[in-house]
Amino acid sequence: MMVTKKNNIHIISSLIMILVVTVTLYPFLNVLAKSLNDAVDTVKGGITVFPRKPTFKNYTDLFETGSNLGTAFFNSIVRTVLGSFLGTLCCAMFAYPLSRHDFIARKPFLRILIITMYVSGGLIPSYLLMRNLNLLNSFWVYIIPSLISAYNIILIRSFMMNIPQALSEAARIDGANDLTIFFRIILPMCKPVLATVMLFVAVGHWNDWYSTYIYMTRSHRTTLSTLQFELMKVLDSVSQSGSTIDIHSESLKASTKSPEAIKMAITIVCTVPILAVYPFVQKYFVSGITLGAVKE
Repeated sequence: MMVTKKNNIHIISSLIMILVVTVTLYPFLNVLAKSLNDAVDTVKGGITVFPRKPTFKNYTDLFETGSNLGTAFFNSIVRTVLGSFLGTLCCAMFAYPLSRHDFIARKPFLRILIITMYVSGGLIPSYLLMRNLNLLNSFWVYIIPSLISAYNIILIRSFMMNIPQALSEAARIDGANDLTIFFRIILPMCKPVLATVMLFVAVGHWNDWYSTYIYMTRSHRTTLSTLQFELMKVLDSVSQSGSTIDIHSESLKASTKSPEAIKMAITIVCTVPILAVYPFVQKYFVSGITLGAVKE
């Protein structure tokens, strides 16, 4: 009787997990199927998780329409890698003194930091600031404004405050200064939160196209454009060139492009790099912070 009850619970749990996985994966598989399906056939509807008329034409149309995708892709990769590394490091360096109980001004700094989460100068002051800092039409306009994030700092600070003070005190007795303690003791123990924050920052850099639109002139977009901005231009170009397709017509031109199909291809191109990185940082989300360290 007991074994039967456990088996029923196991079956119910398995069915619930299958349902959750199905609900989670279906939107992505549906987008992938539409991106690999014939554009005219997609307009008819009924596409689920498998393409009805498989083709790579949507991707070839995407890369043929976007003439600057190679340079933009390289710029996005460099921006994402450099921006996520420097952004995470700067946030961690800001969070460390705020996590120290012997830092007298930590509460005023923390209040000022929280205020910035609710009060913003707006677009025009931000643009004027970038202009006064000579960051317009510069690659560093992608990196410097995003080095500090109040939310990420508070997240890392909360993580650091759970690290036993005995570790820092023991290192200080051995003659270590704050820089040594930070880089050789605190940072290695903060791998879970640093990996999480780095993923947040990387996704933000990868998905951003507005910075290119605001801070780059047309003459500089050819060399400093990002992938998201170029893909946005492709989608806008296809939408303006003709967004209606007659599904009943028997003679369709080979050059016909569907905004919906191009949109699905763009979604896959933007999503796959992040999905490829995620498995490498997932393990840090669940790992312990002070496993094997001093217990008080």
